[in-house]
Amino acid sequence: MGKYFGTDGVRAVAGQFPLVDDFIEKLGFCAVEKMTATPSGRQRKKQVVIARDTRLSGPAILQSLSRGIRAAGADVLDMGISPTPSVADAVKQTGALCGVVISASHNPPQFNGIKFFTPEGTKLPEGLENEIEAALEKQGPLPPQTGRHLGAGELVEGYKQFLMSTVEASLLQGTKVVLDCANGAAYQIAPAVFRALGMEVITLADQNDGAHINEGVGALHTEKMQAAVQKEKAYVGFSFDGDADRVIAADETGRQLDGEYIIAAAALALKAQGKLPHNKAVMTVMANLGCINYLKDAGVDMELTPVGDKYVAQALREQGLAVGGETSGHIIFPGYSCTGDGILSALQFLQFAKQSGQSVGAFAARWEKYPCQLRAIHTPDKPALDSLPGFVDGLRALEEKLGGKGRVFVRYSGTEPKLRILVEGADAALVAQTADAAEALYRSKTETKE
Repeated sequence: MGKYFGTDGVRAVAGQFPLVDDFIEKLGFCAVEKMTATPSGRQRKKQVVIARDTRLSGPAILQSLSRGIRAAGADVLDMGISPTPSVADAVKQTGALCGVVISASHNPPQFNGIKFFTPEGTKLPEGLENEIEAALEKQGPLPPQTGRHLGAGELVEGYKQFLMSTVEASLLQGTKVVLDCANGAAYQIAPAVFRALGMEVITLADQNDGAHINEGVGALHTEKMQAAVQKEKAYVGFSFDGDADRVIAADETGRQLDGEYIIAAAALALKAQGKLPHNKAVMTVMANLGCINYLKDAGVDMELTPVGDKYVAQALREQGLAVGGETSGHIIFPGYSCTGDGILSALQFLQFAKQSGQSVGAFAARWEKYPCQLRAIHTPDKPALDSLPGFVDGLRALEEKLGGKGRVFVRYSGTEPKLRILVEGADAALVAQTADAAEALYRSKTETKE
């Protein structure tokens, strides 16, 4: 993690540094300069594909970013409002130098962000992010703009066709689904795709309302979607986040199915079809032990990566695996896309469920999560954990008390000034007690107050 780049690009409250005009312009300029200099960049068209979500701050950030990109001599291909994964797809299809998404994903409306994609449609490697940051520190006034800003709505239509091509329409026709679009980037495209595939679609939060993106709706707030599934007697429901790169589902009873349920169900379906290489899937270290043990018992091994979809994508790519993702609903099917795609994941999950001939609940909700406690401690300094005398040993001792049927996992947030504590185990009371002790241990070592 760098000075400006977090786990998923540059993110802040819009209008506050670094999301201010001068910085954004220089970021666009330096990113194009550095990516042009890479071996793959020298072979690409000097074009940059850009999309945004519905946030009110998006158009102004787009204009600042466009000025910087055009000052570097590149053309901007503006997709307008479109999901993050559509940019990853468009970069590969057009031969462009890179892609950029203006979005703060699942964050509240006042936030925004800028994240880049390589020519291969993957998130930037940390080394390249570091090079861009170093160039930013030295960058003076920008040269005149020589590139053009071009509309590229046809790329959105191409993405729709791609999504529809990944499933068998005849299998899905007539299926009743609920879609919560979070008043974000999926507000038009998701309902259009599901309807074009012949499904009966009930939509929630499907407005171009950037003032209320993610507010009480979407992947972090699925209650309305869950209730609508029950009320409408739908087969399944899906909630996307603001930029539609993640999805959370609900079965016919309204039971929430997070990313772990979707990944586990997909992995077992692919295994049954002989399409799960090495009988292995990918999740992060935050995955619930209940899920990990369930898959292990079913003959599916789990590769656990650091938190962040870029690490999941890397593991999938390096090991040639077929599915992976995060509890939050970032799910990647490398056979179709190299980044998290909420709409694609929803379609794949729905198709697997339909192929099973079962209800969604019977297909996916066949295991129970271990009791879990998550704690977040505000800590702006983030001292190295192994530098705190006795802290690591203290955590190890707490984990031993779980008797081999649980774990204690501690990490700093990549996007917020917080320490996150995760405790899981078979005994709910012991899990809560251990979480209290881990939190108290950290506070005692850092003198962090409540």
